[in-house]
Amino acid sequence: MRNQIYSIGAILFSTAIFIVGNGLIGTLLPVRALLGGFTHLEIGLVGSAYFIGFVAGCFAGPRFVAGIGHSRTFAVGAGIAAATTLFQSMFVTFVVWALMRALFGFAAAIIYMVIESWLNERATNEYRGRIFSAYLIVNFSSLVVGQMLFATANPTSFALFNVAAICYALCLIPMGMTRLPQPRPADVPSLRPLRLFRVSPVGVAGCIAVGLANGAIWTLAPVYAQDHGLSKGMLAVFMSAFTLGGALIQLPLGRFSDRVDRRLIIAGVSALSAGLGVTLFFFGAATHWETLALISVFGMTVLPLYGLSVAHTNDRIPRAEFVETSATLLMINSLASVFGPTLGALVTDRFGTASLFLYTAVIHVAMVVFTIVRLRMREAPQAGTREPFEPMPAQSSQAELSLDPRSPESSERAAA
Repeated sequence: MRNQIYSIGAILFSTAIFIVGNGLIGTLLPVRALLGGFTHLEIGLVGSAYFIGFVAGCFAGPRFVAGIGHSRTFAVGAGIAAATTLFQSMFVTFVVWALMRALFGFAAAIIYMVIESWLNERATNEYRGRIFSAYLIVNFSSLVVGQMLFATANPTSFALFNVAAICYALCLIPMGMTRLPQPRPADVPSLRPLRLFRVSPVGVAGCIAVGLANGAIWTLAPVYAQDHGLSKGMLAVFMSAFTLGGALIQLPLGRFSDRVDRRLIIAGVSALSAGLGVTLFFFGAATHWETLALISVFGMTVLPLYGLSVAHTNDRIPRAEFVETSATLLMINSLASVFGPTLGALVTDRFGTASLFLYTAVIHVAMVVFTIVRLRMREAPQAGTREPFEPMPAQSSQAELSLDPRSPESSERAAA
Protein backbone atom coordinates (compact mmCIF):
# COMPACT_ATOMS: atom_id res chain seq x y z
CA MET A 1 0.00 0.00 0.00
CA ARG A 2 2.82 2.42 0.85
CA ASN A 3 4.37 1.99 -2.62
CA GLN A 4 0.97 2.50 -4.20
CA ILE A 5 0.44 5.76 -2.30
CA TYR A 6 3.98 6.91 -3.16
CA SER A 7 3.22 6.33 -6.84
CA ILE A 8 0.32 8.79 -6.69
CA GLY A 9 1.93 11.09 -4.12
CA ALA A 10 2.48 13.89 -6.64
CA ILE A 11 -1.18 13.79 -7.67
CA LEU A 12 -2.42 13.88 -4.08
CA PHE A 13 0.03 16.68 -3.24
CA SER A 14 -1.21 18.78 -6.17
CA THR A 15 -4.78 18.01 -5.08
CA ALA A 16 -4.06 19.18 -1.53
CA ILE A 17 -2.51 22.46 -2.66
CA PHE A 18 -5.37 23.18 -5.07
CA ILE A 19 -8.09 22.46 -2.50
CA VAL A 20 -6.33 24.57 0.16
CA GLY A 21 -6.75 27.46 -2.26
CA ASN A 22 -10.40 26.54 -2.79
CA GLY A 23 -11.10 26.41 0.94
CA LEU A 24 -9.57 29.85 1.39
CA ILE A 25 -11.22 31.51 -1.60
CA GLY A 26 -14.62 29.95 -0.85
CA THR A 27 -14.60 31.59 2.58
CA LEU A 28 -12.96 34.84 1.49
CA LEU A 29 -15.10 35.81 -1.50
CA PRO A 30 -18.50 36.13 0.22
CA VAL A 31 -16.98 38.15 3.08
CA ARG A 32 -15.00 40.42 0.74
CA ALA A 33 -18.08 40.90 -1.43
CA LEU A 34 -20.15 41.94 1.60
CA LEU A 35 -17.44 44.37 2.74
CA GLY A 36 -17.21 45.67 -0.83
CA GLY A 37 -20.86 46.69 -0.85
CA PHE A 38 -22.34 43.78 -2.84
CA THR A 39 -26.00 43.06 -2.15
CA HIS A 40 -26.97 39.59 -0.99
CA LEU A 41 -28.48 38.95 -4.42
CA GLU A 42 -25.23 39.89 -6.14
CA ILE A 43 -23.30 37.57 -3.82
CA GLY A 44 -25.76 34.79 -4.63
CA LEU A 45 -25.44 35.39 -8.36
CA VAL A 46 -21.66 35.25 -8.09
CA GLY A 47 -22.06 31.89 -6.32
CA SER A 48 -24.40 30.68 -9.06
CA ALA A 49 -21.90 31.77 -11.71
CA TYR A 50 -19.35 29.38 -10.25
CA PHE A 51 -21.71 26.42 -10.67
CA ILE A 52 -22.62 27.49 -14.21
CA GLY A 53 -18.95 27.34 -15.06
CA PHE A 54 -18.57 24.02 -13.27
CA VAL A 55 -21.40 22.45 -15.28
CA ALA A 56 -19.82 23.74 -18.51
CA GLY A 57 -16.47 22.30 -17.43
CA CYS A 58 -18.00 18.89 -16.78
CA PHE A 59 -19.22 18.79 -20.38
CA ALA A 60 -16.11 20.30 -21.95
CA GLY A 61 -13.49 18.58 -19.77
CA PRO A 62 -13.43 15.21 -21.60
CA ARG A 63 -12.99 17.02 -24.92
CA PHE A 64 -10.13 19.09 -23.52
CA VAL A 65 -8.41 15.95 -22.27
CA ALA A 66 -8.93 14.12 -25.56
CA GLY A 67 -7.52 17.08 -27.48
CA ILE A 68 -4.48 18.18 -25.46
CA GLY A 69 -3.93 15.50 -22.78
CA HIS A 70 -4.19 15.44 -19.00
CA SER A 71 -1.07 17.43 -18.09
CA ARG A 72 -1.85 20.33 -20.42
CA THR A 73 -5.50 20.35 -19.34
CA PHE A 74 -4.42 20.57 -15.71
CA ALA A 75 -2.06 23.44 -16.56
CA VAL A 76 -4.84 25.31 -18.37
CA GLY A 77 -7.17 24.89 -15.39
CA ALA A 78 -4.57 25.99 -12.83
CA GLY A 79 -3.65 29.02 -14.95
CA ILE A 80 -7.28 30.09 -15.23
CA ALA A 81 -7.79 29.58 -11.48
CA ALA A 82 -4.78 31.75 -10.57
CA ALA A 83 -5.59 34.48 -13.09
CA THR A 84 -9.27 34.79 -12.16
CA THR A 85 -8.42 34.95 -8.45
CA LEU A 86 -5.98 37.82 -9.03
CA PHE A 87 -8.49 39.63 -11.24
CA GLN A 88 -11.00 39.52 -8.40
CA SER A 89 -8.51 41.11 -6.03
CA MET A 90 -7.96 43.96 -8.50
CA PHE A 91 -11.55 44.66 -9.59
CA VAL A 92 -14.11 44.32 -6.80
CA THR A 93 -17.19 44.73 -8.96
CA PHE A 94 -20.15 42.43 -9.49
CA VAL A 95 -19.77 41.97 -13.26
CA VAL A 96 -16.06 41.12 -13.04
CA TRP A 97 -16.60 38.74 -10.14
CA ALA A 98 -19.49 36.91 -11.80
CA LEU A 99 -17.45 36.41 -14.97
CA MET A 100 -14.32 35.36 -13.06
CA ARG A 101 -16.21 32.87 -10.89
CA ALA A 102 -17.81 31.30 -13.96
CA LEU A 103 -14.34 30.89 -15.49
CA PHE A 104 -13.01 29.55 -12.20
CA GLY A 105 -15.85 27.00 -12.00
CA PHE A 106 -14.94 25.81 -15.49
CA ALA A 107 -11.29 25.50 -14.44
CA ALA A 108 -12.18 23.64 -11.23
CA ALA A 109 -14.24 21.08 -13.14
CA ILE A 110 -11.43 20.21 -15.56
CA ILE A 111 -8.85 20.13 -12.76
CA TYR A 112 -10.94 17.67 -10.74
CA MET A 113 -11.44 15.61 -13.88
CA VAL A 114 -7.69 15.32 -14.50
CA ILE A 115 -6.90 14.49 -10.87
CA GLU A 116 -9.58 11.84 -10.57
CA SER A 117 -8.82 10.30 -13.96
CA TRP A 118 -5.17 9.92 -12.98
CA LEU A 119 -6.01 8.39 -9.61
CA ASN A 120 -8.41 5.97 -11.26
CA GLU A 121 -5.77 4.96 -13.80
CA ARG A 122 -3.31 4.12 -11.00
CA ALA A 123 -5.81 2.31 -8.74
CA THR A 124 -5.53 -1.47 -8.76
CA ASN A 125 -8.51 -3.43 -7.49
CA GLU A 126 -6.61 -4.41 -4.33
CA TYR A 127 -6.00 -0.82 -3.31
CA ARG A 128 -8.84 1.06 -5.02
CA GLY A 129 -10.80 1.55 -1.79
CA ARG A 130 -7.72 2.80 0.06
CA ILE A 131 -6.78 5.23 -2.69
CA PHE A 132 -10.35 6.50 -2.72
CA SER A 133 -10.14 6.96 1.07
CA ALA A 134 -6.80 8.76 0.78
CA TYR A 135 -8.33 11.10 -1.78
CA LEU A 136 -11.26 11.83 0.54
CA ILE A 137 -8.93 12.54 3.47
CA VAL A 138 -6.84 14.92 1.35
CA ASN A 139 -10.01 16.55 0.02
CA PHE A 140 -11.65 17.33 3.35
CA SER A 141 -8.50 18.08 5.36
CA SER A 142 -7.18 20.48 2.71
CA LEU A 143 -10.53 22.23 2.56
CA VAL A 144 -10.38 22.83 6.32
CA VAL A 145 -6.77 24.08 6.14
CA GLY A 146 -7.81 26.57 3.46
CA GLN A 147 -10.76 27.75 5.51
CA MET A 148 -8.52 28.30 8.53
CA LEU A 149 -6.09 30.37 6.42
CA PHE A 150 -8.83 32.99 6.18
CA ALA A 151 -7.88 34.12 9.70
CA THR A 152 -4.31 35.00 8.72
CA ALA A 153 -4.93 38.38 7.02
CA ASN A 154 -7.45 41.17 6.50
CA PRO A 155 -10.10 40.14 3.94
CA THR A 156 -10.04 43.62 2.37
CA SER A 157 -6.33 43.35 1.50
CA PHE A 158 -4.75 41.63 -1.50
CA ALA A 159 -2.93 39.16 0.76
CA LEU A 160 -5.49 36.35 0.94
CA PHE A 161 -6.23 36.53 -2.80
CA ASN A 162 -2.50 36.28 -3.40
CA VAL A 163 -2.20 33.24 -1.12
CA ALA A 164 -4.99 31.47 -3.01
CA ALA A 165 -3.42 32.36 -6.37
CA ILE A 166 -0.06 31.07 -5.12
CA CYS A 167 -1.74 27.76 -4.24
CA TYR A 168 -3.15 27.47 -7.76
CA ALA A 169 0.29 28.16 -9.22
CA LEU A 170 2.12 25.80 -6.86
CA CYS A 171 -0.25 22.89 -7.53
CA LEU A 172 1.29 22.75 -11.02
CA ILE A 173 4.70 21.76 -9.67
CA PRO A 174 4.05 18.25 -8.24
CA MET A 175 1.82 17.36 -11.18
CA GLY A 176 4.38 18.70 -13.64
CA MET A 177 7.18 16.63 -12.08
CA THR A 178 5.33 13.31 -12.02
CA ARG A 179 6.71 10.54 -14.21
CA LEU A 180 3.44 8.66 -14.31
CA PRO A 181 2.16 7.86 -17.80
CA GLN A 182 -0.81 9.82 -19.09
CA PRO A 183 -4.17 8.14 -18.37
CA ARG A 184 -6.42 7.01 -21.17
CA PRO A 185 -9.12 9.56 -22.08
CA ALA A 186 -12.31 8.68 -20.20
CA ASP A 187 -15.54 7.89 -21.99
CA VAL A 188 -18.31 10.46 -21.63
CA PRO A 189 -21.31 8.70 -20.04
CA SER A 190 -24.81 9.35 -21.37
CA LEU A 191 -27.16 11.28 -19.08
CA ARG A 192 -30.83 10.29 -18.79
CA PRO A 193 -32.30 12.22 -15.83
CA LEU A 194 -35.98 11.51 -16.53
CA ARG A 195 -35.36 7.78 -16.75
CA LEU A 196 -33.37 7.94 -13.53
CA PHE A 197 -36.18 9.80 -11.75
CA ARG A 198 -38.58 7.02 -12.67
CA VAL A 199 -36.13 4.47 -11.24
CA SER A 200 -35.26 6.36 -8.03
CA PRO A 201 -37.38 9.45 -7.31
CA VAL A 202 -35.96 9.86 -3.79
CA GLY A 203 -32.35 9.70 -4.97
CA VAL A 204 -32.90 12.32 -7.66
CA ALA A 205 -34.91 14.54 -5.30
CA GLY A 206 -32.15 14.27 -2.70
CA CYS A 207 -29.53 15.49 -5.18
CA ILE A 208 -31.76 18.42 -6.13
CA ALA A 209 -32.30 19.27 -2.45
CA VAL A 210 -28.56 19.16 -1.80
CA GLY A 211 -27.86 21.50 -4.72
CA LEU A 212 -30.52 24.01 -3.66
CA ALA A 213 -29.56 23.95 0.04
CA ASN A 214 -25.81 23.35 0.09
CA GLY A 215 -25.08 25.64 -2.84
CA ALA A 216 -26.64 28.45 -0.81
CA ILE A 217 -24.85 27.43 2.39
CA TRP A 218 -21.36 27.38 0.88
CA THR A 219 -21.97 30.80 -0.69
CA LEU A 220 -23.86 32.60 2.09
CA ALA A 221 -22.78 30.99 5.39
CA PRO A 222 -19.65 33.21 5.55
CA VAL A 223 -21.92 36.22 5.02
CA TYR A 224 -24.08 35.06 7.94
CA ALA A 225 -21.01 34.68 10.15
CA GLN A 226 -19.65 38.11 9.17
CA ASP A 227 -23.05 39.73 9.67
CA HIS A 228 -23.32 38.25 13.18
CA GLY A 229 -20.06 39.69 14.37
CA LEU A 230 -17.71 36.70 14.27
CA SER A 231 -14.04 37.66 14.21
CA LYS A 232 -11.78 36.45 11.39
CA GLY A 233 -10.61 33.54 13.50
CA MET A 234 -14.09 32.56 14.63
CA LEU A 235 -15.42 32.84 11.07
CA ALA A 236 -12.71 30.48 9.85
CA VAL A 237 -13.54 28.04 12.67
CA PHE A 238 -17.25 28.42 11.84
CA MET A 239 -16.74 27.21 8.25
CA SER A 240 -14.27 24.51 9.32
CA ALA A 241 -16.70 23.19 11.95
CA PHE A 242 -19.39 22.86 9.28
CA THR A 243 -17.01 20.97 6.96
CA LEU A 244 -15.56 18.70 9.65
CA GLY A 245 -18.97 17.83 11.03
CA GLY A 246 -20.08 16.53 7.66
CA ALA A 247 -16.79 14.77 6.93
CA LEU A 248 -16.64 12.86 10.22
CA ILE A 249 -20.21 11.56 10.19
CA GLN A 250 -20.41 10.40 6.57
CA LEU A 251 -18.88 6.95 6.94
CA PRO A 252 -20.56 5.78 10.20
CA LEU A 253 -23.93 7.13 9.09
CA GLY A 254 -23.53 5.55 5.66
CA ARG A 255 -22.57 2.17 7.10
CA PHE A 256 -25.66 2.29 9.30
CA SER A 257 -27.78 3.06 6.23
CA ASP A 258 -26.44 -0.16 4.62
CA ARG A 259 -28.48 -2.15 7.14
CA VAL A 260 -31.88 -0.43 6.84
CA ASP A 261 -34.09 1.14 4.18
CA ARG A 262 -31.88 4.04 3.18
CA ARG A 263 -34.91 6.26 2.64
CA LEU A 264 -35.53 6.20 6.39
CA ILE A 265 -32.04 7.65 6.96
CA ILE A 266 -32.59 10.22 4.20
CA ALA A 267 -35.86 11.29 5.82
CA GLY A 268 -34.22 11.32 9.25
CA VAL A 269 -31.23 13.49 8.33
CA SER A 270 -33.50 15.81 6.34
CA ALA A 271 -35.79 16.22 9.34
CA LEU A 272 -32.81 16.90 11.61
CA SER A 273 -31.44 19.39 9.08
CA ALA A 274 -34.77 21.20 9.03
CA GLY A 275 -34.93 21.29 12.83
CA LEU A 276 -31.37 22.54 13.12
CA GLY A 277 -32.01 25.16 10.44
CA VAL A 278 -34.89 26.54 12.48
CA THR A 279 -32.74 26.41 15.63
CA LEU A 280 -29.93 28.31 13.92
CA PHE A 281 -32.41 30.94 12.75
CA PHE A 282 -33.68 31.61 16.28
CA PHE A 283 -30.67 30.81 18.48
CA GLY A 284 -27.60 30.65 16.24
CA ALA A 285 -26.33 34.06 17.28
CA ALA A 286 -26.90 33.60 21.03
CA THR A 287 -23.17 33.09 21.72
CA HIS A 288 -20.27 32.34 19.42
CA TRP A 289 -19.69 28.92 20.97
CA GLU A 290 -23.33 27.94 20.58
CA THR A 291 -23.11 29.05 16.95
CA LEU A 292 -20.08 26.83 16.38
CA ALA A 293 -21.72 23.84 18.06
CA LEU A 294 -24.92 24.24 16.05
CA ILE A 295 -23.16 24.68 12.70
CA SER A 296 -21.03 21.60 13.35
CA VAL A 297 -24.08 19.43 14.04
CA PHE A 298 -25.83 21.07 11.09
CA GLY A 299 -22.94 19.95 8.86
CA MET A 300 -23.36 16.41 10.19
CA THR A 301 -26.94 16.30 8.91
CA VAL A 302 -26.67 18.39 5.74
CA LEU A 303 -23.48 17.17 4.06
CA PRO A 304 -24.12 13.37 4.07
CA LEU A 305 -27.41 13.72 2.17
CA TYR A 306 -25.74 13.66 -1.25
CA GLY A 307 -23.83 10.43 -0.56
CA LEU A 308 -26.98 8.82 0.86
CA SER A 309 -28.99 9.85 -2.21
CA VAL A 310 -26.36 8.40 -4.57
CA ALA A 311 -26.19 5.17 -2.56
CA HIS A 312 -29.98 4.79 -2.54
CA THR A 313 -30.16 5.32 -6.30
CA ASN A 314 -27.43 2.76 -6.90
CA ASP A 315 -29.41 0.26 -4.82
CA ARG A 316 -32.03 0.32 -7.58
CA ILE A 317 -29.89 0.05 -10.71
CA PRO A 318 -27.58 -2.65 -12.12
CA ARG A 319 -23.92 -2.17 -11.24
CA ALA A 320 -23.10 -1.88 -14.94
CA GLU A 321 -25.02 1.43 -14.96
CA PHE A 322 -23.19 2.86 -11.94
CA VAL A 323 -21.10 5.43 -13.81
CA GLU A 324 -23.98 6.65 -15.98
CA THR A 325 -26.25 6.90 -12.95
CA SER A 326 -23.76 8.69 -10.72
CA ALA A 327 -22.74 11.06 -13.53
CA THR A 328 -26.40 11.94 -14.03
CA LEU A 329 -26.85 12.58 -10.30
CA LEU A 330 -23.71 14.73 -10.25
CA MET A 331 -25.04 16.82 -13.11
CA ILE A 332 -28.48 17.15 -11.48
CA ASN A 333 -26.81 18.27 -8.27
CA SER A 334 -24.61 20.78 -10.10
CA LEU A 335 -27.56 22.23 -12.02
CA ALA A 336 -29.56 22.61 -8.80
CA SER A 337 -26.52 24.28 -7.24
CA VAL A 338 -26.74 26.96 -9.94
CA PHE A 339 -30.07 28.07 -8.49
CA GLY A 340 -29.33 27.50 -4.79
CA PRO A 341 -27.13 30.55 -4.08
CA THR A 342 -29.43 32.96 -5.93
CA LEU A 343 -32.62 31.65 -4.29
CA GLY A 344 -30.95 31.74 -0.88
CA ALA A 345 -29.75 35.29 -1.52
CA LEU A 346 -33.25 36.43 -2.47
CA VAL A 347 -34.48 35.14 0.89
CA THR A 348 -31.65 36.65 2.95
CA ASP A 349 -31.92 39.96 1.10
CA ARG A 350 -35.55 40.19 2.20
CA PHE A 351 -35.47 38.65 5.69
CA GLY A 352 -31.85 38.91 6.88
CA THR A 353 -28.89 36.54 6.81
CA ALA A 354 -30.27 34.24 9.53
CA SER A 355 -33.13 33.36 7.17
CA LEU A 356 -30.60 31.36 5.14
CA PHE A 357 -31.24 28.51 7.54
CA LEU A 358 -35.02 28.87 7.25
CA TYR A 359 -34.58 28.62 3.48
CA THR A 360 -32.65 25.36 3.87
CA ALA A 361 -35.22 24.14 6.43
CA VAL A 362 -38.03 24.54 3.90
CA ILE A 363 -36.07 22.49 1.35
CA HIS A 364 -35.37 19.75 3.88
CA VAL A 365 -39.00 19.65 5.07
CA ALA A 366 -40.06 19.17 1.45
CA MET A 367 -37.52 16.36 1.18
CA VAL A 368 -38.94 14.69 4.30
CA VAL A 369 -42.51 14.86 2.95
CA PHE A 370 -41.52 13.54 -0.46
CA THR A 371 -39.52 10.67 1.04
CA ILE A 372 -42.33 9.63 3.38
CA VAL A 373 -44.76 9.59 0.46
CA ARG A 374 -42.39 7.38 -1.52
CA LEU A 375 -41.95 5.05 1.48
CA ARG A 376 -45.67 4.39 1.38
CA MET A 377 -45.70 3.82 -2.38
CA ARG A 378 -42.75 1.48 -2.90
CA GLU A 379 -40.92 -1.25 -1.02
CA ALA A 380 -37.24 -1.01 -0.11
CA PRO A 381 -34.70 -2.68 -2.46
CA GLN A 382 -33.92 -6.31 -1.71
CA ALA A 383 -30.84 -6.88 0.46
CA GLY A 384 -29.00 -8.72 -2.30
CA THR A 385 -29.26 -5.78 -4.71
CA ARG A 386 -27.98 -3.10 -2.33
CA GLU A 387 -24.61 -1.45 -2.81
CA PRO A 388 -22.44 -0.43 0.17
CA PHE A 389 -22.33 3.26 1.05
CA GLU A 390 -19.20 5.21 0.14
CA PRO A 391 -18.51 8.75 1.42
CA MET A 392 -18.38 11.44 -1.26
CA PRO A 393 -15.77 14.18 -1.71
CA ALA A 394 -16.77 17.80 -1.14
CA GLN A 395 -16.72 18.33 -4.92
CA SER A 396 -15.80 16.10 -7.83
CA SER A 397 -16.15 15.46 -11.53
CA GLN A 398 -17.58 12.48 -13.38
CA ALA A 399 -14.06 11.01 -13.57
CA GLU A 400 -14.24 10.30 -9.82
CA LEU A 401 -17.02 7.80 -10.42
CA SER A 402 -14.71 5.15 -11.90
CA LEU A 403 -12.45 5.51 -8.85
CA ASP A 404 -15.37 4.69 -6.54
CA PRO A 405 -15.08 1.08 -5.28
CA ARG A 406 -18.71 0.49 -6.33
CA SER A 407 -17.96 1.11 -10.00
CA PRO A 408 -18.26 -1.77 -12.50
CA GLU A 409 -14.56 -1.35 -13.28
CA SER A 410 -13.82 -2.48 -9.73
CA SER A 411 -15.98 -5.55 -10.22
CA GLU A 412 -14.26 -6.44 -13.46
CA ARG A 413 -10.83 -6.20 -11.85
CA ALA A 414 -12.01 -8.24 -8.91
CA ALA A 415 -13.24 -10.98 -11.23
CA ALA A 416 -10.04 -11.00 -13.28
